[in-house]
Order: sequence, then structure tokens, then C-alpha cells
Amino acid sequence: MNGDKIIEINSLSKNFKDLRAVNSLNLNVFEGDVFGFLGPNGAGKSTTIRMLLSLIKPSEGSIKLFGKTLEKNRIEILKKVGAIVEKPDFYGYLSAYKNLEILGRISGKEISKNRIMEVLELVGLSKRFKSKVKTFSHGMKQRLGLGQALLHNPDLIILDEPTTGLDPQGMKEIRDLILHLSKDQKKTIFLSSHILHEVELVANRMIIINKGTTRVEGYVQDLLNARKLSVSFEVNDEEKTYNLLAQTGWIKKLESRAKTVFMFMLENNEIAELNKYLVENGIAVSAVIPTRSLEDYFLKITDEVV
Repeated sequence: MNGDKIIEINSLSKNFKDLRAVNSLNLNVFEGDVFGFLGPNGAGKSTTIRMLLSLIKPSEGSIKLFGKTLEKNRIEILKKVGAIVEKPDFYGYLSAYKNLEILGRISGKEISKNRIMEVLELVGLSKRFKSKVKTFSHGMKQRLGLGQALLHNPDLIILDEPTTGLDPQGMKEIRDLILHLSKDQKKTIFLSSHILHEVELVANRMIIINKGTTRVEGYVQDLLNARKLSVSFEVNDEEKTYNLLAQTGWIKKLESRAKTVFMFMLENNEIAELNKYLVENGIAVSAVIPTRSLEDYFLKITDEVV
């Protein structure tokens, strides 16, 4: 059973002169979700986030956050939202602590010294709290940006491409932090990213948009499981395996083969069935590797004609 709706978008559109950047978009984010917001460049992701944060006004449609309309309850709602939009910016000649102290004052909410240090600890920067931000790596600045978004302890965190430009270690640090915020801090997270593998590792629900409109929305695993997988079987005897398959309907599901590796298009439940069939007929199967991922699904969806 889903929790309360934290974000509810209905028939949302945004026009920039002759360009319709967002076109009748609908989506729902529930309490506790890590919600992946996916789409190719130019799909309308950043425009949607700007409307969510009341930085620009929609041309049509409605936005509700925490069950209340954004248009009429903007100040009350945004007090419960933290966000990173594009690259966070800081005063390079000031320390990490001083930057957060200043940004806390600007937000209009009283932020204690203990809270600043708590946030720095959370994002892994407490040991560098006195260091000038100009000495920080790109990944450290991204984590400090997350710290800024968390200062006022928001219930909803909106992240626009938080791993852009990071190396693999930096990506892992942000991913681990997102998982911690979700599981341990019970935050709802709206994550826009083009790095599909990262979203697959952290999101429980997602939407794919293209040309400003919804293509598909749902639970990540349900959406992935709804389509056939490309599965490779590595076996010990190429000729014997092929001859065995040729006697059955499995041969119709064979896509390709290269020496002892056979590639099939299978439903989820067929993987175990085929493996059992091969083993029972004297074929040693050394590896079974499903190769479909969120990236494959994304490409399939966005390649389809809208």
C-alpha cells in the first residue's frame, strides 16, 4: 500500500513561446519513495523541477505538494523542501561551516551550530569543516550542496543531476548518502538523473518522460520485469547444446550464439526452466547472465514514437 502523496502533478504544461517544454505531464510521488525522474536531454526534466520549486510558473495544470496546491501555499510548502538544482555554488574563500551558517541565515530559519555540524557529519565533511571550500574536490562540493539542502531538515529532497561530473567514487558516495537519507532518515527523494545505472541502484519507483510527457511510470522492478530479458547461458558443449535445443521450442528463443555462449530472449520465469532443462539433459551450465538493465528499458521507451 502506498503512503500519502508527497508530489501530485496533473496535466502540467509549460510553454516558452513556440516551444512546449512540458506537455500534459502527470506523476505521483509517495511518502518514502526514492523516485527516479528520467528522460533524455531536452525531455523537460529541469523545467519540471523549476516548476516544482516555484521558480517558474506552469502554463497549464496543477502541482500539489504534501496535499496542498503549490500556487496558494508556496511559502508553507517550500519550508519542507530541500533541493539541489544544477551545480551548487559557495563562497570559496570561506570554510564549509561558514558557508552553511550563512546559507542557514539566508533561509530565514534559525540553524544551530549543532545542526550544522550534524549535517556536515551526515555528508562526510565534518573533518573538513574548517577548510576553505576552494580546496574541495568537485565531489566534496556536491556533498556540501546536499548538506545545504538538508540544513532545515526537509521532508522532501529534490536532486537535479547530483552526480554530474563525479568520478566513480564520488558517485558511490552520493548514492550511499541517498540510500541513508531514505532508509535511516525517512526522507522522500525526487531524483532527476541521466545516469541510469545509478537510478536503478537507488530508486524504488520511477517515471520516464520524453518530449515533455509521461511515457511510463511505476515501480522500477515491476517495469523491468514486464519485458523480456536478454539472457546468456555459458555451457560446456556447444554442439550438444545446439542439437538439444533444436529438438524443442527453446530454439525459437535463441537469439545468437558464440562458441559456448548462447543468448536467449526470455521471460523471467523461463530462465530457471531452461537452466533446469539443460542440466537434466547433461549440459553443464557455468553461468547464467541477464543483461537487460534500466538503460536498455530507457532506450526502448524513448525510441518509441510519442
